[in-house]
Amino acid sequence: MKLKEKIKAIPSYFSYRQKVTLVSILGVIAGLCILFAYLLRMHTYIIGDDPAACVNCHIMSTYYATWSHSSHGRDVTCNDCHVPNDNIVSHYAFKGTDGMKHVAYFVTHSERQAIMAEEGSKEVIMDNCIRCHKQLNQEFVKTGRIDYMMAKRGEGKACWDCHRNVPHGGMNSLSSTPMAESQVPLPPDPVPAWLQRALGHDPGKMTN
Repeated sequence: MKLKEKIKAIPSYFSYRQKVTLVSILGVIAGLCILFAYLLRMHTYIIGDDPAACVNCHIMSTYYATWSHSSHGRDVTCNDCHVPNDNIVSHYAFKGTDGMKHVAYFVTHSERQAIMAEEGSKEVIMDNCIRCHKQLNQEFVKTGRIDYMMAKRGEGKACWDCHRNVPHGGMNSLSSTPMAESQVPLPPDPVPAWLQRALGHDPGKMTN
C-alpha cells in the first residue's frame, strides 16, 4: 500500500490536509526519538556488555577506572554485577528500566556527585556476588548464603560491609581518582564525519 493510500485510510473525520499534517508531525516526532536514542548511544547499553559503554556519561569515568584496575576488571563486566543474570527476561527488563532511569538523571543533572546504589540495585548486586562466589561461601569458608533481605533485617552482613573496596575502592567523590579521565576510553563522536564537514568542522580535530 502506497503512502497516499495509507493516509487516505486514516478515519474520514480528518481532512486530507489534516491527515498529511498529522502524518508529518508523527514522522518528525519518531525521527527525533530515534536521533535522541542514537545520540545517547542507547544501542550500546541495550545490546552489548562492553563496560566502555558506561563512560558515554563522563560521570562514570571514575567508576570505569577503578573497576579496570581491580581484580574484577580481569573477568567481570558491569552487567555481571549490576544487572540480574538469573534469566534473560529479568536481565533485559532491569537493564532497560534502569538505563532509562540513568538517562533521566543525567539529562536533568539530578544525579549525585558520588553515585550510590539504590535499593533495587543493591539486591541485584548482592545476588550476583552470591551467584559468582557460591562455592567459596558454601564450601570453602562456609559463610553460607546470606541474601540482601536477610542482611537488611540484621540477620547477617551484606557483601560490601566487609568488601567495600571491591571493585570501586576508595571513591568518595569524583575527585577521588584524579587521573580517571586519562584512563578510560573516549566514546566515539556520534556526529557523522560528513555532517561535521558540512557544518565546517574538521572531524580529525574534534574532541569528545
